Order: sequence, then C-alpha cells, then structure tokens
Amino acid sequence: MPSTATSATPANPPPAPARRLVLASASPARLGLLQQAGFAPEVIVSGVDEDALSAPTPGELARVLAEAKARAVAALPEAADALVLGCDSVLELDGEPLGKPADPEEATARWKAMRGRSGVLQTGHCMLDTRTGKGSSATAATTVHFGEPTDAEIAAYVATGEPLHVAGAFTLDGRSAPFVRGIEGDHGNVIGLSLPLLRDLLARLEVSITGLWA
Repeated sequence: MPSTATSATPANPPPAPARRLVLASASPARLGLLQQAGFAPEVIVSGVDEDALSAPTPGELARVLAEAKARAVAALPEAADALVLGCDSVLELDGEPLGKPADPEEATARWKAMRGRSGVLQTGHCMLDTRTGKGSSATAATTVHFGEPTDAEIAAYVATGEPLHVAGAFTLDGRSAPFVRGIEGDHGNVIGLSLPLLRDLLARLEVSITGLWA
C-alpha cells in the first residue's frame, strides 16, 4: 500500500509585543543587550548635541543626557504610540565625568590615569510613553576596578579605535575587557544599560516588561 503523507501542523508564531519599544541610541551594545534579553526594539537616533548639556554631578549628567535623547525621539511622528528608551553613560573618576575621548591622545592619557584605580560607570535611563505622555528616569551606578595595562598595551588598544566610541574609553564586551580586574554592581549597566532598572522604569509606567518580549 502506498504510504500516506502527513503534514506537520505549523507552529503558531509568537504573538507580537503589545507595545513598540524604541531605542533612542546609536549604541550597538545597548541594542545587543535588549535583543539578547528578548526584545526587538526599533532604533531611532536622537541627534542630541551631548556637549551642549551639563549637570552638577556625573550621575546627574548621565540622567540629563538620557532624558534629552528620549525627549528628542519621543517628539518625532515615527515614535507615536511607542515606549521610548534613552540612555547615556559617563565614567566618574575623581568626581569628574568622562565621556568618549575626543582623540587617540586623550584616550591614551585616560587609560594611563585610570590604570590601577577604580571609577564609577554612571548610566542614565529615561523611559517615555508617547501614548500617555508619562515618563520616568533614573541612573544606575557600577564601580569598575581597572587593571594595570602597560604603555605598550594601552598604545595597542588605542590603535584599534575602540576607545574613541565608548564612554570612559573602555568597554566590558570588547578588547579592553582584559584590562578590567572586576566590577561591583550591574554588568549590563557598564555595557550600556541596566535591565533590572529598565524593568523598574516600565513598572512605574504600569507596563509589564514581559509584554515587550518579541
């Protein structure tokens, strides 16, 4: 007898997220963190002039920058009815905020000043709901203990160009990872955003984080 072919029942596709999540940042590290955590955010870069903003403390500056990015994107027509997340990071060393170094010379000087010491990576987070007009913001802080790379290692690292694109001239998910002895606090916060803090900000807006999973 000829065999009867049976077709497999197609799996039901996962339901679409209840709300759109928009990341107001060009950072591939932040996008990667969100994607690894189950989100499928849209990216809309804010274009905010970060150098034009200031605040009395590094932590406050990180929050002000995050809020400026979120507000700029939330005001755009393409962000209508979305949840907009703005983030920005600065490294606090000796009470001063250190963002992205301007050139290789500054990156080299930064690393020579940081090695063997500890700083605090401050990341501001701002979540705006363009449906309701409500928003919430906060800053997460993680202490970073730097190792003691040699002058030759610093020169080789700076030559890669990586430190020119990250706050504090270092990152935990790149070539500088071997030069960090350890951290105290949220690992993701150093890379670009704190997922536990993201959950808290969404809860303040009465949005469940699981409803945003892709």
